[in-house]
Amino acid sequence: MARGGAVKVVNVENLSPEERGKLLTAVKEVSNSLARAEGEKEFVRETQKKIAEELKIPKKLVARLVKVYHKQNFDQEVEEQTQFQNLYLKITTKS
Repeated sequence: MARGGAVKVVNVENLSPEERGKLLTAVKEVSNSLARAEGEKEFVRETQKKIAEELKIPKKLVARLVKVYHKQNFDQEVEEQTQFQNLYLKITTKS
C-alpha cells in the first residue's frame, strides 16, 4: 500500500521476461538471506540458553552481555544504569 492510503496499481502484465526474471532472482535472493538470518537468530538463542543453563547464569544476563559486547558500548551501559539508579532513588526515597 502506498503512503497516504492510496493503492498504487502496477500493471505486471507489462513486465518483460527479463524484468520478471530479475524480480524472481531478487525475491529468491532475499528469501535465502532471510532464511540465513533466521538460522543465525536460532543459533544465538540456543547458544545463550545453553551457556546460561550450563553456568547457572540467568539467560537475560547472558543476552545482555552478548548485546553489550557486540555493540562495544559498556561505558554507555554503565552510565545509563547509573542514571537509572539515581533517578529511581530520587523518586522513591523521601528527602
